[in-house]
Amino acid sequence: MVLLLYIYLASLLCVASANVEKTIFIAPSAVTLPAKDPAFDDLGLERLSPSNGMLRTHLNASFPTVSESQGTDSWYFLENLSPGQRYEVRICWLATQPTAFTLSTYTLPEILEDRALLSAISLYSSSQLAASPPQAVTTPIRRGDRSAVADSEPSADSVLFLRISAAADYFSLDQTLMEKVPPVLADVILDPFLGNVFPKSLVPTACWVSVVACVSIIVARWISRDFMRAVNSTDIRNPQDVKKGQ
Repeated sequence: MVLLLYIYLASLLCVASANVEKTIFIAPSAVTLPAKDPAFDDLGLERLSPSNGMLRTHLNASFPTVSESQGTDSWYFLENLSPGQRYEVRICWLATQPTAFTLSTYTLPEILEDRALLSAISLYSSSQLAASPPQAVTTPIRRGDRSAVADSEPSADSVLFLRISAAADYFSLDQTLMEKVPPVLADVILDPFLGNVFPKSLVPTACWVSVVACVSIIVARWISRDFMRAVNSTDIRNPQDVKKGQ
């Protein structure tokens, strides 16, 4: 019975891997961020932080090309991280939308030093701002409980830029689907590790699996004892039956 449980759990993990992709990283050291810097406040990037770690969104995807081998890029800003702590970013999407995702993280110095990355963020930001109505544009978020006066001063924060590349991974006889890939509904989740060992959001699942495993072991031992008792009682009766036959 325990073996069947392990096989069942393994099958669940295989199914989960079909529509979950993730990247694991260690938060970098804090860097000084100029307050009200247009380079960040006007980007309009969606932000994720440990206190606001889940975002449901539609990600643009496309078939891979020579210039875009990993599909279409989407950019996000990770902030208020704890330097030296391990995190993972997971993306979960519907299995009915076959897509190959690639997740990459970049520090602020890496972005500023690489013109290609900086240009990619600028292009994505421009397209997002142009497609969004004025009231839907992401507004600058104050870090912590800083006051308006404190917002005018530079602040130190551990931040990262997250790039999600989405490549369509299907073939269809529907010409419309082949020419225009629909946006992919997905959840983007920032998850800190407890003790840099285990993702925080998976603790309840791990506890549930442990309880089920313990109960299964107890039930398996109980069934095994009853089975052995039945076998032993059968062995005891057999010699008596032989004597009666004689």
